[in-house]
Amino acid sequence: MAQPIISRRPPDAPAEHGGPRGRSGAQRSPVDLQQLQEHPVRLGRITQLFAPHRAPLSIVTLLIIATSIVGLASPFLVKHLIDDAIPRKDVRLVLLLVAAMVSIAIVTAVFGVIQTWLSTKVGQQVMHGLRTGLFSHLQRMPLSFFTRTRGGELQSRLTNDIAAMQSVVTNTATSIASNLTTVVGTAIAMVALSWRLALLSLIVLPPAVLLTRAVARMRRSVTTKAQRTLADMQSQIEESLSVSGAHLSKILGSGDQLAAKFTASSSSLTALEVASQLAGRWRMATMSVVFAVIPALIYLFAGMPATSGGMTIGTLVAFTALQGQLFRPLMGVLSVGVEVTASMALFSRIFEYLDLPATITDPDRPVPLTDVRGSISLRDVTFRYEGSDRDALRNITIDVPAGSTLALVGATGSGKSTLAGLLSRLHDPSSGSVTIDGIDLRDLTLQTISSVVGVVSQESYLLHASISDNLRQAKPEATDEQIEAAAAAAQIHELIVSLPDGYDTLVGARGHRFSGGEQQRLALARIILRDPKILVLDEATSALDNSTERAVQQALDAARRGRTTVAIAHRLSTIQDADRIVVLDHGRVRETGTHDELVTAGGAYAALVDAQRTTVAAA
Repeated sequence: MAQPIISRRPPDAPAEHGGPRGRSGAQRSPVDLQQLQEHPVRLGRITQLFAPHRAPLSIVTLLIIATSIVGLASPFLVKHLIDDAIPRKDVRLVLLLVAAMVSIAIVTAVFGVIQTWLSTKVGQQVMHGLRTGLFSHLQRMPLSFFTRTRGGELQSRLTNDIAAMQSVVTNTATSIASNLTTVVGTAIAMVALSWRLALLSLIVLPPAVLLTRAVARMRRSVTTKAQRTLADMQSQIEESLSVSGAHLSKILGSGDQLAAKFTASSSSLTALEVASQLAGRWRMATMSVVFAVIPALIYLFAGMPATSGGMTIGTLVAFTALQGQLFRPLMGVLSVGVEVTASMALFSRIFEYLDLPATITDPDRPVPLTDVRGSISLRDVTFRYEGSDRDALRNITIDVPAGSTLALVGATGSGKSTLAGLLSRLHDPSSGSVTIDGIDLRDLTLQTISSVVGVVSQESYLLHASISDNLRQAKPEATDEQIEAAAAAAQIHELIVSLPDGYDTLVGARGHRFSGGEQQRLALARIILRDPKILVLDEATSALDNSTERAVQQALDAARRGRTTVAIAHRLSTIQDADRIVVLDHGRVRETGTHDELVTAGGAYAALVDAQRTTVAAA
């Protein structure tokens, strides 16, 4: 399986994967080259993205060529205006030439607007397809992918890389075509005007180009360091000023330490920004000197009787105008390799994730699940996490009749949460089968499973949105009456209506405006609103105090009625009335029975009960 690259660079380092903008005169980025070496990209795969847009792209290409050719006519018009029309005082010719020059400007401007509109429209459509395709594909990734991949890296590829690719599509490709056309056309026009001056330009331009590229490389080095420092600062801000980060800094008393670290980063950024601006000023100064020296040498060459060859003033002015517009596109042509490498690296980063296989997918021919009863069966189930050297579950066989309650107990690492994950198909068993009403989960669609199996875990995740929006995650079409009924069932309705904004109250980042017990009841209300036939409770009350646990447990007991329930219990007192208790030990079933049967047997479960009684008594 292809593994994502998750630690090469900070997630917000635009200098390293921010696209080809600002790379004129620079060398290929080592990071871009490494990306392409690790995940090569076929050019044909990229062109396939643009295949549906052949017509507008063909028009853009024609407009680029036409704009470049039309733009070359202006210096020739100036030549005739100076050499012919003005000396002869030919008003009619002057008017025609001036009108032609104005027309060229208008036509060029109109062509530019149309070109921008078409290229931007195509670029946005391609980016939309990539953005939505990548987001949808990441939704199908297994949980193991998210545990080994930084969230910032995912955000970077979906935002920074896609945004940079917009520049590739709308600017890089068109600028390459425009620069190449302009350089070729301008060179031909210069030779046509004066081969002597054209030869002089060919001699003078190379050292000027090399000098400019050297200064650009210097600036790029400084700018890269500045952008990395800025990325570090952004990470510090995100980590330190989030709700969790602020809470941690206060309880650890690390505010002064964080402030000192941020001050050091800011100071470093200040020095780098000054150096970057200075390097940029040197680059601009170098280009200004180049732009001044080359015309001066041309005037000197034209002014010498031995080298002028009877050149007219109009020819000299026209040639200088052509030569002046050659430098920038020539620099662009010389940077094509850098542009292409940077662009290919961006596509490589997106394709790298798109090429990751989605291991948990819908079947080709899903089996419909109607009249759901909610019976669960595990047959000889074995599961091993990717990269692990031992089985997390081994040869598990359990039957849970519809409407009954199964409790799973055992020490940390015994496989309880893993088994719960198999029931909601967060994982597929390495061998064996998990069925609902006799149908293997792998034969059901993921949407069907999520509608039948509801999970309430120890960590309830709430969006930074209103209470009603959080609840409607489970059922977008739910009415206000259904939402209130679900909240009442979860014993949270009275609290909600007592708030000034009621169900429109914002829960805050990760639900921090509410206590742990209130968050759990909101999460439970969300599941009740979905109305699943099977309820999986993954230590839903283990992190709560006793009084809060009792309130949440009452809500859970009400929610369990009429549903098949699989409860992972930390406090054994909450599962004494379960129809069946399974004790797991290192991924195997060690004991099974009711509470009374297992206590009487005096085995592992009885030992756990005694241990908890001793702990409670000591407290």
